[in-house]
Amino acid sequence: MRIAVFSDTYVPQINGVALTLKRWTDYLSDHGVECMLFVPTAPEPSYEEEVCRLASIPLLLYPEHRFAIPNLLRIRHQLSRFKPDLVHIATPFNVGLAGLTAAQKLHIPVVASYHTHFDHYLDSYRFPFARACYWPYIKWFHRSCSAIFAPSLETINRLEDKGLRNLALWTRGVDCDLFTPEKRSDRIREQFGIKERYLLLFVGRLAPEKDLDILLQLMHRLPEEIRGQVHWLIVGDGPMMEQARQEAPPNATFAGYQSGEALAELYASSDLFVFPSSTETFGNVVLEAAASGLPSIVADSGGVTEIVQHGESGMHAKARNTESFLAALTDWAEHPGKWQEFGVNARAFALTRTWDLAMESIYTRCVQIAESEHNQLAAARQTMVCIREESETA
Repeated sequence: MRIAVFSDTYVPQINGVALTLKRWTDYLSDHGVECMLFVPTAPEPSYEEEVCRLASIPLLLYPEHRFAIPNLLRIRHQLSRFKPDLVHIATPFNVGLAGLTAAQKLHIPVVASYHTHFDHYLDSYRFPFARACYWPYIKWFHRSCSAIFAPSLETINRLEDKGLRNLALWTRGVDCDLFTPEKRSDRIREQFGIKERYLLLFVGRLAPEKDLDILLQLMHRLPEEIRGQVHWLIVGDGPMMEQARQEAPPNATFAGYQSGEALAELYASSDLFVFPSSTETFGNVVLEAAASGLPSIVADSGGVTEIVQHGESGMHAKARNTESFLAALTDWAEHPGKWQEFGVNARAFALTRTWDLAMESIYTRCVQIAESEHNQLAAARQTMVCIREESETA
C-alpha cells in the first residue's frame, strides 16, 4: 500500500498538526506502507520519508510557517510516478487543493483530515468578512472525500452541523513515557530563578487565537493572596511574544519553544496547567499536561473539554470569561487536596490514550477505502472485458 500526504505543515515545524502527521507517517512506515509527502519546505530540511518539496515563502503573520506555491504539473507527475493507493489531504488550502485536483485527475481515492477551525482565526486576525466564504468552501472542498477524519466529537458535531459527511473520529495519543510526573525537578526553578511556591504553566503558540488576552488578564487579576505565591511559566513563541512580555507581570517567565525532554521536565515540574484557548479542535498540549500529572483549567469550548473531565481531572471555565477562570484558580488555591487528586486522575486518563490506538482506527479505514476502490476498478475492468468479448463474438 502507498499513501501520498499533502500538508502545509510538517516537522521540523512545531505545532500539533505537524507532530501528529509525523506520528501518522511513522505509523504507516511501521506497517509497511510507503509514504510520499507533498509539503512546503524550509531551507535545508531533513526528512526520512520521500518528499516532493514545494516552493514556499514565509507567511507574513506566521513567519515560521511556509506558504507553498504548488506546481500543478510537477505534482501530478510526481503523484503519477509514485502511484499511491490513497491520497491524504491535511489542509483545505493551496497545497490540499493541488493534491485534490491531481488525485481526481488520476482517479485516486481521497481522504482528508480536519485540524483547525480557521473561521475562528479570521475573527482573531480581523478578517470577519471572509467568514461568509469559509464554510461553503470547506463543504465544497470535502464533497468528494471518502472520509473526513476529525480529532474530537465536538469537531465532528460542528462539521456535521455545517453539512459535511463521511466523518470519522481520529483522536490523538500521548507518549506517557516521555511525559510523566517522574520528571519533576527543582532544576527548573533554579534555571529560571523562580522563588514562588507554585508554578502555573501555559504551553502553546503565542497568538490571538489562543485567547492570550484572557491569560494576561488572569495574571494581573489574581487575588493578592494567590498572586504572591505563584509564578507563571509561558512556553511557546509567536506573533504576540513581545506584546505578552511587555504586558505580563514580573512573576511571569517566557521560556520560548521547548520540546522533548526539556518540555517534559517543564510539565512535570509545574503545579497547574492553565489553557484559555477556546478554538481548539483537540488540544495536544492539554493531553501532554495530563500525562505529566497536571490538573488543568481549560475553556468550556472545543476539543479540550473531552480531555479534561470537569470536576475530575480539572475544571472547565466559561470561554473568554476572565471571572470564570479566576473562580477556578481560586478553587485550586483553596482546595489543594482535591486538585492533587485531579492530577492523579489526569494521568490515569492519559495512560489510556496511546498513539497506536489513535492511529489504528483510521489506518483500518484507509485500508478499507483503498481496497474498495481497487475492487471497484477491477470489477469495472472485468465488465469492459466482458463487453468487448461479447462484441467480438457478435
